[in-house]
Parts: sequence; structure tokens; C-alpha cells
Amino acid sequence: MRLRHLVSLLILLIFPILPSQGHAKVEWSIYRTLNLDAQPLDVAVSVNGRWIFVLTEQSDILIFLDGNLEDRIKVGNHIDQIEVGPREELLLLKSRQNKTIQVLALEFIKDINIIESPFKGPVDAPVVIAIFSDFQCEYCKALLPLLDQVADLYPDKIKIVFKNFPLKMHKLASKAAIAALAANSYDLFWQYHDRLFDSQGQLSDQKFLDIAAQLGINQKDFEREMGNPQILSIIQKDLQDGQKAGVRSVPSVFINGRMLKERSLKGFQTVIDKELNKKESAH
Repeated sequence: MRLRHLVSLLILLIFPILPSQGHAKVEWSIYRTLNLDAQPLDVAVSVNGRWIFVLTEQSDILIFLDGNLEDRIKVGNHIDQIEVGPREELLLLKSRQNKTIQVLALEFIKDINIIESPFKGPVDAPVVIAIFSDFQCEYCKALLPLLDQVADLYPDKIKIVFKNFPLKMHKLASKAAIAALAANSYDLFWQYHDRLFDSQGQLSDQKFLDIAAQLGINQKDFEREMGNPQILSIIQKDLQDGQKAGVRSVPSVFINGRMLKERSLKGFQTVIDKELNKKESAH
């Protein structure tokens, strides 16, 4: 098959295709230029095009995100080809000399913006758990008891931050997010948050007002706050933050920027303890 492709390419080079009567053309422009400090040997690009990996003659793999150099990894000088795996966090390192393929697991640390986001726990907690969630998502609701367990285990060590990521398939998710942030202006976000999830199957415009009334919020004041354009701005920012962090589904949990892969008590403990140990080692 490879030989056939090479032969086809040679034919095209020797007998170039004549332009059609319609004078079809391809418009092009240089999308991005990466400045390197060594000659490139191979390049691999993630499916979404955001991550670019460059293998250099100095046996470094340069890791670019959206055109910016994020990090570099030193590999053996026997590595002569690289390829992105089925998931962008897997990189295949190929060596023709050693006749090997190594699977390199990458862990991307995301910078999650938590300014203006509701949180509970110490302001200066060493571990920040950011959760992208949707009030109509049953899996997000199922995560709550586990989060309570984690909070009980690390009362002074973690801060839990709520990030809105309402899915388009959930018709009332955006309105629920607006209502919860309106309650946040009365310092009642988490109480409202809990009642929204408790009423997940009965959400409606009236239910949003009823929950506010149960928490002692004046209806007219609450409706006025729901119309605050700053709330929509916060939700839009949360959505953008989630997209930048690679959120594809909810709930998505990040612990100090690391996406949590195992949503279990053990999974939380493993990552939290690792982060706490890093903090202690740094002092």
C-alpha cells in the first residue's frame, strides 16, 4: 500500500494535473510559526490541533499549546519518530535503531481560572478542587456525596470551587446556573446549589423562585438579580475556561489543575495526597 502511494506521488510530480475549466484554486495562509532552538526531526499534532509536539535533534520533545511553548521532555537519542496516540495525553516514541515503540503518558496541568467562582473551604487552601458541573446532570448530582466525604477528610486542606458548564442538551441548565449565581449574591450559593440538585427532576422557572423563597430571598429582588448581565458573563467565562481545559463532559474535576481520572474516594485521596506532599517538600 505504501509503495502504491509513492508511485502515485511520482506520477503526480511527473505529470501534474492540469487545471480544470473552472479554474479551481486553494487559498492559503501561514496559520502559525513555531520558533525552535534546534532542528526538528519529527512533528506530531493532537486531534484538536491545539497541542503540537516537536522532536528535535537534541533529543528533546518540545510541547506547544496554541503556539506557546509549555514544556520540554528529554528523551533518548535513539528516538527518531513520534506520534500522538488515540488520546492526546498518550505519545508514541518510536526507535528504528532499537526496534521499539514506547508509550509516553503525559499529564497536562491546566490553569483553571477561579476568580468570581463560588467556593467553600479555606481561601488559601493548598489544594483547589475545581468542578465543572451542570445542574441537570445526574452524574453531577451523584458526585455530591463523594465530595462531602472528601471535604470531611481534608477540612483544612481543600477548597472546592464550582464552575458552570451547562450542556445545550439540558434546556434548563443555563437558567439553573443563573439562579444559583443570583443566590450567590446573597451568600446562599451552596444552599441553593444543594436544593437545585435535590429538585433535579422538577426544575422549572417557578421552582427557581420557590427555592429562593425557601431561603428567605425576596422574589422581586431575586428576579432582578437573575437579570444581572454580570451573571451571564461569569457563566460564559466558565464555559470558555472549561473548553480551554479540555472539558468534554460533566462532571469534570480538576485538582490543582490535574484532571481527575478516577472519580472515587481513593482517586481523590491519591491526587490530593500527592499534591500535599509536593507542597510539604517545597518548604
